[in-house]
Amino acid sequence: MMPIGPLMIEHRLIERMITLMTEQLNQLQKDHRIDVRFIEQAVQFMKAYADQCHHGKEEDILFRELRNKPITQEHDRIITELMEEHEWGRNTTGRLVEANERYGKGEDKALGTIEACLKDLVAFYPQHIRKEDKGFFIPVMDYFTEEEKDAMLKEGQAFDSNLIHQEYDRMVSQLENNRERQ
Repeated sequence: MMPIGPLMIEHRLIERMITLMTEQLNQLQKDHRIDVRFIEQAVQFMKAYADQCHHGKEEDILFRELRNKPITQEHDRIITELMEEHEWGRNTTGRLVEANERYGKGEDKALGTIEACLKDLVAFYPQHIRKEDKGFFIPVMDYFTEEEKDAMLKEGQAFDSNLIHQEYDRMVSQLENNRERQ
């Protein structure tokens, strides 16, 4: 497996969470209220899995190694763009956390910020994932030898050993099951 294999697999779980977030957004727009607990879980997922685990491997392993290669200006531009997008995702998730906390304390005005953040995140992630999967990950593998790819894959596995993939898979599955029971 190439070092981008696990990253692409992680994208599929992120897409599942984005589907759940889209459903919550639609419900919010219909009922003018939000499930505070769902937002807490979605935020936990986005911070720990999407950002710390997934973006962590991209930034700390793949992008780091690419910066040590004579890459094209286009690939360098895309790395910078992806890093900026990761930071945007962190900031938007942070705004969602704050708004959800305010809403949970009874501040109904925070619902508008929650809605805006959810809209932004569910619009952002599919295009961000598509950019990485379709236009970046596969082409940049040509910069690496098989040995370098193997080393990055092993480093990614070690990176993951401190994170709990199964926990977040279980969380998303549980949320999906809750949705189906409603």
